[in-house]
Amino acid sequence: MNGLLTDLYELTMAAGYFEAGKAEEKATFELTIRRLPEHRNYVIAAGLPQVVDYLLNLSFSAEEIDYLRGLPQFRGVSGAFFDYLRSFRFTGDLFAVPEGTPLFAGEPALGIRAPIIEAQIPETYLLAAITFPTLIASKAARSVEAAAGRPVVEFGTRRAHTAEAGVLGARAAFIGGCAGTSNTLAGFRYGIPVMGTAAHSWVMSFPGELEAFRQLQRVLGESTVQLIDTYDPIEGARRAAQAGRPMWGVRLDSGDHLGVSRQVRAILDEAGLRDAKIMASGDLDEYRIRDLLAAGAPIDAFGVGTQLATSGDAPSMGAIYKLVEVDIHGIKRFTAKFSEDKISVPGAKQVFRDVGRDVIARSGECGKGEALLRPVILGGRLVEPLPALEQARRRAADSLAALAPSLRQLEVAEPRAVIYSRELRMLIEQTRRNLLA
Repeated sequence: MNGLLTDLYELTMAAGYFEAGKAEEKATFELTIRRLPEHRNYVIAAGLPQVVDYLLNLSFSAEEIDYLRGLPQFRGVSGAFFDYLRSFRFTGDLFAVPEGTPLFAGEPALGIRAPIIEAQIPETYLLAAITFPTLIASKAARSVEAAAGRPVVEFGTRRAHTAEAGVLGARAAFIGGCAGTSNTLAGFRYGIPVMGTAAHSWVMSFPGELEAFRQLQRVLGESTVQLIDTYDPIEGARRAAQAGRPMWGVRLDSGDHLGVSRQVRAILDEAGLRDAKIMASGDLDEYRIRDLLAAGAPIDAFGVGTQLATSGDAPSMGAIYKLVEVDIHGIKRFTAKFSEDKISVPGAKQVFRDVGRDVIARSGECGKGEALLRPVILGGRLVEPLPALEQARRRAADSLAALAPSLRQLEVAEPRAVIYSRELRMLIEQTRRNLLA
C-alpha cells in the first residue's frame, strides 16, 4: 500500500519523532465521531476492510523514499530515517467496532495502538476510509427506512466523486440495507445483487417504443424492466402493456411520480399485468420516497442515485483521529485537547452498549452490555477473517431495529444517551489538571 497516500505533515511528524528518539514510544490514537452530520440521529460504521488492507500492506517503495528525500521539508533529516522507511511495516494493534454498528456522537469507531510513527502515518487514510462509506451506509439506511419494506437499489456510480468511490459506495449502501446495486464491479467483487436492464438510449435507438420493448424482452425475459418515460410515460405504459409478458415491470425516471404511477398502475392492471411492478428513479432521496408512499403512490421499488452515492444532504462528517495516550518504557502519559469546540478525551476506551444507552469507559473496565470495540489486528497480524458482507448488513438491520423509533425517523430526535463511566470522568479531570497546571 502506497505510504505516500497521506498528508505531508504525517510524514514530517514521523521524521520528527524519529530524530527526537521517540520512534519506540507506544501511542494510542482513536478515530472518533466528534459530531453527527446534520439531520442524522446515528451513523452506520463501514469501511473496516479497507482499513485492514491498508494497515497490513502499508510500506514505502524505493522510488517513494527518494521522492521524500528530495522535498525541502526533509533536507535536515538524517539518512537513518529513510533507512527506517525502507523496512517500514505496521506492527501494532487495531481495535474497531464491527461494520454495520450504529454509532453516536462522541463514540470511537476504532483505535490504533502501535509505535508512534506507525500510528501517526495512517491518520489521513483511516479518516477517509471510514468517513465516506459510513456516510453512504447511513444514507442508505435512511432510504430503506423510508421505503417501508420496498426494495431500494443503489444507482449512483455515475454521480459518485470517482468511479472507485462508486464501487465502495455500492458496498456501503448494501450494508445500509439496499437490495442491490447497478454497479457490476461491486457485484463481482463483493457478491452484491446487481440490477438494471436498459437506458433511454436503448429506446431511442429503435424507430418506436414497442419494438424497443419487445427486443428487450427477447434478451432479458422475466428480468425485463421497461423504461417508459423516454417520450411520454402514459403512452410508454400502454406500449409496455401491449408488449405484455415476460417482464418484471416498468420504471419511471422523471416527472410526477405520484400522479403518473397511479395512471401506470391502472394501465397495467387493466391489461391483466397486476403482477408487473413499478420502479421509480430520478433524483430521489429518503424524503421524496417517504412523501410518495405517504401520498399512496403505487410504487414497488426505488432506484436512488446521486443523493445516495454522495450522501447529498450530509456529504461530510466531523470525525477525528487523536492521540489519547503514550506509553514510554511502561509509563503512560494521557493526552487530550481542551481547545474550544475541539475537545478530545484522554485514554484508550471501550464502548458498552446496553438497552437505551451507551457507556464510554476506559479500556479494561468491565461494563454492562455489548463491548463494541473488538481486536482486529494484534502485533501486525489479522486476528481472524473479517465478517462477511452479509453479516455486516444483517448487523446493521438488527441493530437499527433495536433502536428507539424516534432515532429511526428522518427528523432529528433527542440524542441517544451516551455517557462516560466514572473512571473515564476521573481521568478527564486528572488529565485536564495535569495539562493546564
